[in-house]
Amino acid sequence: MAQVTVTIDGKAYRMACDEGQEEHLIDLAQRFDRYVSHLKESFGEIGDQRLTVMAGIMVMDELSELQKRVIGMESEVATLRKTRDEALTKADKNDSALTGALGGLAVRMEALAEKLAVKTG
Repeated sequence: MAQVTVTIDGKAYRMACDEGQEEHLIDLAQRFDRYVSHLKESFGEIGDQRLTVMAGIMVMDELSELQKRVIGMESEVATLRKTRDEALTKADKNDSALTGALGGLAVRMEALAEKLAVKTG
């Protein structure tokens, strides 16, 4: 396990994380510190615990909104996939119909060519 020191609201915290995740953990801590700093600027010194709880609630609110957006996008992707699949099925049917029509036309043209060859021959 790797260890990193992060700073939130001017206080250093030693934390463990998986190897290779050090920069990610530092980034997360810096982002959380921005929430705490924003709240401290807005409300002043209201206590570390209260600031932390409020920042946590703000993060959860943002997460909740992002989850709603993801669900909406997943629904949109599903609709687009269904539309694509229907279009591909329709295109396959059209291709089959066109191939059949061209095959029938080719047979008729060959028969006509034979008739013309017999009449001119």
